[in-house]
Amino acid sequence: MLDKVQIKNKRASFEYFFIEKYIAGIQLTGTEIKSLREGKANITDAYCSFTNNELFVRNMHISEYTYGTYLNHPPKRERKLLLNKRELHKLLNKLKEQGITIIPTFLFINERGFAKLEIALAKGKKLYDKRETLKTKDAKREIDRGNK
Repeated sequence: MLDKVQIKNKRASFEYFFIEKYIAGIQLTGTEIKSLREGKANITDAYCSFTNNELFVRNMHISEYTYGTYLNHPPKRERKLLLNKRELHKLLNKLKEQGITIIPTFLFINERGFAKLEIALAKGKKLYDKRETLKTKDAKREIDRGNK
């Protein structure tokens, strides 16, 4: 059951070009990991930003745990991402460029039971780039239908 949790940010590939991808750990509380194992999370509107040279994911929604008591967590709190100092420094330098942002693309639980978040350095697409993406997806779908 642990490896079944895979939450994708489908809108991200439509809205952004991915430059580099990293896998980061997430600092979670007890009720958050229990709720995440049930698959109750949403990373569609989430983004990452730096505070005091530490990377945080903001606006990521993890639903409250059903059996949680007064110790339950707030659903949209900031969560610290765990990366090496070298990776954090590299991301901070890349972020200074115009139009570059860090977005979460994939949330999963690894084989050891830890929650991991795949983040990507991304550059926003223009409207004509989005149209081109849709055209290539449609063409690929038509080719796949023809082969079956």
